[in-house]
Amino acid sequence: MESALDYWSAKALLEWQVELGATEALCEAPVNRYELPAPASKGAQKPGQGSGSQPGQQPGMPTPVAPKPKPVDPVAEARKAAAAAAELPSLRAAMAAYRHCDLKMGARNLVFCDGQAGARVMVIGEAPGREEDQQGKPFVGAAGQLLDRMLDAIDLGRDKNVYITNVLPWRPQQNRDPSAEEIDMMLPFLERHVELAQPEVLVLMGNISCQAVLGKRGITRLRGTWAEAWGKPVLPMFHPAYLLRQPEQKRAAWADLLELKARLGSAN
Repeated sequence: MESALDYWSAKALLEWQVELGATEALCEAPVNRYELPAPASKGAQKPGQGSGSQPGQQPGMPTPVAPKPKPVDPVAEARKAAAAAAELPSLRAAMAAYRHCDLKMGARNLVFCDGQAGARVMVIGEAPGREEDQQGKPFVGAAGQLLDRMLDAIDLGRDKNVYITNVLPWRPQQNRDPSAEEIDMMLPFLERHVELAQPEVLVLMGNISCQAVLGKRGITRLRGTWAEAWGKPVLPMFHPAYLLRQPEQKRAAWADLLELKARLGSAN
């Protein structure tokens, strides 16, 4: 006999049907809403009637009530799982085993990282897009190609001295912005990711990254200005996807790249 669907599988199937446009649930057979209920047979007890005693319980004693399970705190669970990871592979495994982020059920792949662990520069993007979700790597689409050209212009690259990750490892449906709850529950994994990768400088690409790491939004105001988070210097920049839509902002992005290059040069 086949076992019933578990909660997460059923939820994923339901979300998939909603994306296809199936927004109303119908019964297998028509329901006659004018049909009168069948009369109760004589002698049948109504719900709540009778002795009210459980087997082995003395008459007159109140029925014991089972204690309600304590609600799970997804952020606390994430902190516990992240803190237990002693190296990057175990952190990836902990993220893959994390059950409280619904984005996991609709994604094809967990997008963990690309580039060189231990590099001086760690780029933090927002969330995977369609191509990233398919390949399991961050920044592999058109925005990723632009990022590679930007980094190469100041002698940086994921193949030599840059490490790349995202705030969220799973793609939000239809590329929507992640919710504050989704960011909060994945933030302990990101902080631990930074601790294990040990970069000198963090580069935050876009508003979602700034919201997660700095607790601020408004990338037009934040970009190009150094901040600090988790004991490391942080440089917010325009996301490459934004630059593809607003090419006139590439001049500001170039100024930010030069600022990053100067910072790395002064640290030598």
